Amino acid sequence: MSDFNVRDFYDRYIEALNAHQFDRMNEFVHDDIVMHSEPSTRADLVAQLHSITDAVPDFHWETQEIAINGDSLAVRLLNTGTPAKEWLGAAPTGKPIEIVEYAIYRVRDGKFLHMSAIHDAEALQKQLAA
Repeated sequence: MSDFNVRDFYDRYIEALNAHQFDRMNEFVHDDIVMHSEPSTRADLVAQLHSITDAVPDFHWETQEIAINGDSLAVRLLNTGTPAKEWLGAAPTGKPIEIVEYAIYRVRDGKFLHMSAIHDAEALQKQLAA
């Protein structure tokens, strides 16, 4: 794995997310993972991504900061989009949302093994209700 570049790997992952090419997640995520400190699967992640982009078809992830330490990454992302369907209990208003996400990952054998992310849910709810 000495020629594996974590930053390039993450950039390709974000490109796949923004193209909504969730069928490519097998390139980036192990079959069995730990997501938000709980055992999970790549299929669960893909279902979550589809639920987001089903409600927010133009959902976009933008990497703003990234810190890499060996096989671990910490990332600050700016997520944007305009909900077109009910999402997180809120009817669409036609207004865009913008939320900062903080994500922590661990890579093993060239794929994500641990994935965790947080965002300010209260700020997001306020935007959805506005």
